[in-house]
Amino acid sequence: MPGEEECDFRGTHRIELMKKEIDYNVLSHSKNGPKDLWPSISNYVLQVSSSHDRQMAVAYMYFLDSGGGSYPEVISSAQAEWFRHKAEEINPDSRVPEIVFWHIPSKAYKKVAPWFGVHKPCVGSINKESVAAQEAEMGIMKILVKRTSVKAVFVGHNHGLDWCCPYQNLWLCFARHTGYGGYGNWPRGARILEITEQPFSLKSWIRMEDGSVNSEVILSS
Repeated sequence: MPGEEECDFRGTHRIELMKKEIDYNVLSHSKNGPKDLWPSISNYVLQVSSSHDRQMAVAYMYFLDSGGGSYPEVISSAQAEWFRHKAEEINPDSRVPEIVFWHIPSKAYKKVAPWFGVHKPCVGSINKESVAAQEAEMGIMKILVKRTSVKAVFVGHNHGLDWCCPYQNLWLCFARHTGYGGYGNWPRGARILEITEQPFSLKSWIRMEDGSVNSEVILSS
């Protein structure tokens, strides 16, 4: 694959990183995406199935590679079109709720970011740095806001942010710094998502390393 030698992170090629994630992390559902979206490699969708019928979708979770490392921090127009075609293929009437995940926040996050602290309509516990957004907006947000089935987008990247804020007809959320790598010394936690099947609802909260819970928010009901 042309160019893959140049795209790596600390000496480990992106292809190799993904292969190890898939081969050795038994709890991971990560997948390789379409090769024609290179150098973006991890673009895929997972179906959350009904507890009563495995063929029936309760929600779709889309995962997009937002770049970084040795190539641009963007979700490309090609990725945006891949999402649009895939969503229209598997969820043509937008009947099934959709949730989207990527790492580096889009520029839309800067538009809704709270100025000081976290206040309504946003929900969260830390707002300690500015949003470090992608380098450019290449169409994905325009597509997402037009789909009534898209309920929320979840990102990481900024370790000092963990808020959720409404943006048009959906929510934009940060995760919480969970691991012991990277910058910052804020208390560690994890963003939890809870999907209820009947009637559908999407709820989220932050669970801290000490077991405490905060920032509960209903993202769709």
